[in-house]
Amino acid sequence: MKEVTIKDATLQKAAEEGMDTFVKAFVDAIYDAIGGTLNAESMQELNADQITLLAFQMLHEEVMDGGFVQLIHNGYGPFIFKNPFAKMLKIWGLTEFGKLIYHAYPLYVKYGAEIEKDCTDDEFMALFERYPEFDEFDDEFVENEEEWMEEIAHYIDEHIDRFVKIV
Repeated sequence: MKEVTIKDATLQKAAEEGMDTFVKAFVDAIYDAIGGTLNAESMQELNADQITLLAFQMLHEEVMDGGFVQLIHNGYGPFIFKNPFAKMLKIWGLTEFGKLIYHAYPLYVKYGAEIEKDCTDDEFMALFERYPEFDEFDDEFVENEEEWMEEIAHYIDEHIDRFVKIV
């Protein structure tokens, strides 16, 4: 396992700036420890909580920017839907968030291969029209994002040693 460290001062400043910044401080520390890239090799150097946090950050960025269609198109579908991400969310106490992933999974199975194909910008924009079934999942995520971010920040705070070593 790769040792992930964060400076106490960095953590204190992040906590003062709010939960988004607090969570991002842990994400940044994990990425720093693995050289900035999450791949099959670097995943072996992390524990399940660290990988789940990185998966959450990827999902958060993609869905807040362009929804589940963008998440899948940009190649993150397998990482979110074919790994125990939803199960880990439930373990973390985010049952409703985990259910969202489980409920979106059948759409990923049904449309994922088509959405993942390379395409032009215009073709990409048309994907949102072709797959409106994802809209309800996008909406649910956006509606609950702040609460779920808070729950994740709380989980991290209660289990800091699973994520980083404070130096």
